[in-house]
Amino acid sequence: MPSVAMPSVGMPKVAMPDFDLAVIGAGAAGLSVTAVAAQLGLRVVLIERDRMGGDCLNTGCVPSKALLAAAHAAQSARAAGRFGIRLPEPAIDWDAVRAHVTGTIADIAPMDSEARFRALGAEVLRGEARFLDPDTLGITGTPGIEERRLTARRIVIAAGSRAAIPPIPGLAEVPHLTNETLFGLAHPPEHLLVLGGGPVGLEMATAHAGLGCRVTLVEAGRIAPREDAELADGLRRAIMAQEKKQGTAHGVTLIEHASVVAVEPGPTLVLADGRRITGSHLLVATGRRPNLENLALPAGNVRASLAGIVTDRDLRSVTNRRVFAIGDIADPVGIGPRAFTHVGSYHASIVIRRALFRLPARLDYAALPRVIYTSPELAQVGLTESEARAAGHRVTLLRAPLAENDRAVAEGDPTGLVKLVISGNRVLGAGILAPHAGEMIGQWTLAIARRVPPAALIGLIAPYPTLAEAGKRALAGLFAPRLFAARTKSLVRLLIRLP
Repeated sequence: MPSVAMPSVGMPKVAMPDFDLAVIGAGAAGLSVTAVAAQLGLRVVLIERDRMGGDCLNTGCVPSKALLAAAHAAQSARAAGRFGIRLPEPAIDWDAVRAHVTGTIADIAPMDSEARFRALGAEVLRGEARFLDPDTLGITGTPGIEERRLTARRIVIAAGSRAAIPPIPGLAEVPHLTNETLFGLAHPPEHLLVLGGGPVGLEMATAHAGLGCRVTLVEAGRIAPREDAELADGLRRAIMAQEKKQGTAHGVTLIEHASVVAVEPGPTLVLADGRRITGSHLLVATGRRPNLENLALPAGNVRASLAGIVTDRDLRSVTNRRVFAIGDIADPVGIGPRAFTHVGSYHASIVIRRALFRLPARLDYAALPRVIYTSPELAQVGLTESEARAAGHRVTLLRAPLAENDRAVAEGDPTGLVKLVISGNRVLGAGILAPHAGEMIGQWTLAIARRVPPAALIGLIAPYPTLAEAGKRALAGLFAPRLFAARTKSLVRLLIRLP
């Protein structure tokens, strides 16, 4: 939907609105706002057209991480020989793997259920929501049932996003998978083609490879294009080493800097250089598209762009001040969308402070972490090296290879790196390529958010042996030249003579 300029809607009082707050979408963002507002005693209605829990619970974060856990278990069995433990090739029971994935969803689902949110005090409506005017929504559900109209003092749009399908000739006519259909496969793909080398593409490529599928990933640029180039290169080498070590049956063949010019039945990817790659299944993982089409935004005087609902930095619509947008569907001016579940929860906290408590709250992504859950994981927060240099910062780069970390060596998995971007007395960014990097990035997220100086961070006592020590080792590179400088040595020689 192209951006359309609309006059700003003022804030006239609505006579006796039906609800204090109407939330469209029961994904992570919408559920977070609803839970808090309902427990505060507000009259809240939550509207969901599909499944409670949204993309994250049903077709995104939860099933993908469950599938990755199964793949990691298989890979650990294959790699046990490095400890002197000889195991046969793991037998993959696809039905049992699928049961693990669906069981994980079922275990988490009660926290996102209609029953829970009704118990909290919210009204839950199942149906499609659309604007009838700037403060009125129409809800259509079961065919033949009359549309319900409702008004609200504030409306929060958390309708999420879906997989974007690129306009490649032939793609629309060839059966293909997205994250919405991938987890429903009754049988493992014999040869999975993955189009896109971002987080979803990399995670699902490595997951299926670990479960015994042949996988080929094609990316128009380099893999992990948003991440630090040095860390992305380390991830590439780790993936290629896995393929070389265990064979293509358990590795991912990476084809980078390759444009797909057509898709033919097979499915077959036709590359610009003339290569043709045929597989049994095709997964499209080339980004996300906001769910705008059915909201009737012009009727609500809500401005939208191709990237989502245009908001200011407090996530309020720039044209209808009664409306807030959060999660994947929000397109804050000057910042742009961020399609992460934890961003949806962060957005919810801003709307709660801003809309419910009338407190100042504005977006700040300076300390926004992100993780690619491959093996090893790649976690990033703050500025990458290239971003910091492009912003004009004079940077100092600190590195600590996992090969120098005792825990990594003891576990036979020393592939990885901690990389810090320092400017003056501030940590601007941190990147970690390591097992469980997502668990390690929190320290650096806090350091960037609170502007903790490196001198304070170096004083942290890290338990030995842990992978977290690698971060402290990297920081030591900032102080070692001063500590062991000639002037310091002279001072110590003088001080040691004192009684």
